[in-house]
Amino acid sequence: MSGMANPESTEEQGAAETTTEAAPRPVRRSGAAGEQYTGLGRRKTSVARVTLRPGQGGWVVNGRTLEDYFPRAVLRQSLAQPLAVTDTQGRFDIRINVDGGGLRGQADAVRLGIARALLQVDEGYRVRLRGQELLTRDPSEVERKKPGRPKARKRFQFSKR
Repeated sequence: MSGMANPESTEEQGAAETTTEAAPRPVRRSGAAGEQYTGLGRRKTSVARVTLRPGQGGWVVNGRTLEDYFPRAVLRQSLAQPLAVTDTQGRFDIRINVDGGGLRGQADAVRLGIARALLQVDEGYRVRLRGQELLTRDPSEVERKKPGRPKARKRFQFSKR
């Protein structure tokens, strides 16, 4: 009997394995720190992954402070817009990983990521965020260069003779 396993224990183990694999994970738990909410934002060629955790309102962008990464006040104001609209400033620690594009595109990508993460916090924020157009992804991209032209639409100087 030592070579034969108890059939009841094997079924229980199999059932436990299948339930953990099939369980969806929309919101990850991070132990004692509480919940964390994630959002992905894009603008032009920039991609921002945003994580909100309940906290004191600290910002970390690619391992740097917010003021260090986005030195222009206009960009920082743009980033905080979803938090201001939903009255959640200072309630979350925000960790951002952003890549690609320039500072303006990155700032707009982060703004969209924060707005999407706030929807995970409370779906009721959707009306306010939508009213300020903070959930709309800007679809504009750089137009490709055409053959026989120096840029996308610019033409070489015309010579009549």
